[in-house]
Amino acid sequence: MERQETLQQMQDSGVVAVMRGADADAVVDIAHALREGGVTALELTADTPGVMGLIEDVVDALDDTEVVVGAGTVLDSETARAASLAGAEFVVSPSFHEDVVETCNRYGVPVAPGVATPTEAIEAYQAGADMVKLFPASDLGPGYLSSIKGPLGQVPIMPTGGVGPDNAGEFIEAGAECVGAGGALVDHDAVERGDFETITENARAMVEAVENAR
Repeated sequence: MERQETLQQMQDSGVVAVMRGADADAVVDIAHALREGGVTALELTADTPGVMGLIEDVVDALDDTEVVVGAGTVLDSETARAASLAGAEFVVSPSFHEDVVETCNRYGVPVAPGVATPTEAIEAYQAGADMVKLFPASDLGPGYLSSIKGPLGQVPIMPTGGVGPDNAGEFIEAGAECVGAGGALVDHDAVERGDFETITENARAMVEAVENAR
């Protein structure tokens, strides 16, 4: 997808699923389960062993679908470039690294650095971020996001960290374009049992919370 199409798909999904530490044997099944539940933006974190190969596997498995696959926890430009070469269609960081934003802009990859203050949000946006990841969202809260959106309404925000079906709608109502969620979606105990239906149900609950808030 083109850059703007990828961003639009992330916003249309409403939920970006963070697949941290996904096992190689289960990663494609997890991806399919999330898509079945309505989540069409998937993020595999760079701190996962063998993540570049996993990105390739998920991209290949969902190649004929509307799903966009990205890389998360990207802390440097080398990892950003490697992820894009592996097929990642967007890049997310827990913090703001100007070299990551620069590299993503150079190669036309949407990028969402992590921020926690209005100053960080505007600096990241001015540097070329397409969206900012408000992190850790549960500690800051929907009211905090709304306060940032007041003067910085032009900055798209994706709250991540402690977001689940019980508070996702509040973040959307506060002005978030979409939300990022990991533990609330990918139940590792369920994965170990081979119970991917639970992941699908978690995804449906999250998507429904977002859609109701919209």
